[in-house]
Amino acid sequence: MAEAEKPDRLDPRHRVTVDDVRQLMGASTPHFALQLRNRIRNLIAGLATDDPARRLGEQEIARLERLGFSGEVRGEPAEELRPLPSLGEDEISAYADSPARH
Repeated sequence: MAEAEKPDRLDPRHRVTVDDVRQLMGASTPHFALQLRNRIRNLIAGLATDDPARRLGEQEIARLERLGFSGEVRGEPAEELRPLPSLGEDEISAYADSPARH
């Protein structure tokens, strides 16, 4: 996934909407989270602080940072799958120590 933006979103006359932010949010996985974060950050940069698209974008940026740096746990707790490499040690131990695992 590139950080390049759709040409119509780059047009200065384009009004950024909540739907623009949602279109970018739909593809979020740990692997692409930080690229999507950057695209959303650029998309909402010129919006007023009380703009609904900016507020949603800021929430999504925080979620994408968590996803990008901590990864995700795969499988069900009862399954014995090894954690994904993107998980940090604190996430691995939190998952392994969860009540559903015992």
